Amino acid sequence: MTDQPDQAYREYVTDRQPMLRRLAYLLCQNWHSADDLVQNTLVKLYLRWERVAAATDRDAYARTVLVRVFLSERRTSWARRVVLIDSAQDSTAVNDPDPAAAVAVRTALAGLPPRQRAVIVLRFYSDLSVDQTAEALNCSAGTVKSQTSRALAALRRALPDEEPAAPHRGAPR
Repeated sequence: MTDQPDQAYREYVTDRQPMLRRLAYLLCQNWHSADDLVQNTLVKLYLRWERVAAATDRDAYARTVLVRVFLSERRTSWARRVVLIDSAQDSTAVNDPDPAAAVAVRTALAGLPPRQRAVIVLRFYSDLSVDQTAEALNCSAGTVKSQTSRALAALRRALPDEEPAAPHRGAPR
């Protein structure tokens, strides 16, 4: 690569690395694994920078690469055999208004299968449409909808109810 494309790549990475890192963390649930995921993604982006630079939406391209690298890593036998536990508190943690709720949501999200977790993160964190999520995951819109439905049902089961539900009409009291 000449210096001009390298400079454009460096500028893009400088601007977008925090966003990619947060997205990777939501997928991995571990800052160290997220950093590795971002690094692998950035290598792939660098190797295809001419194609990335020509893309109409570089962020969508980068998200797609990141999610596909994540899913690819989850398919390997190493990912199934080794579970890394991050016991140290991260200094970049966000101060949530309700830390207990944030921990409960992250724990529930971590309990989802990788593909369902990716769908939830792309749809609700990255605010992508069904079609954009399908393109990023290389699947159909119907698959995104069914995975979203299953993931939301699993999250509802895993998260405690804040207040008891009102009784249904006709239900015994």
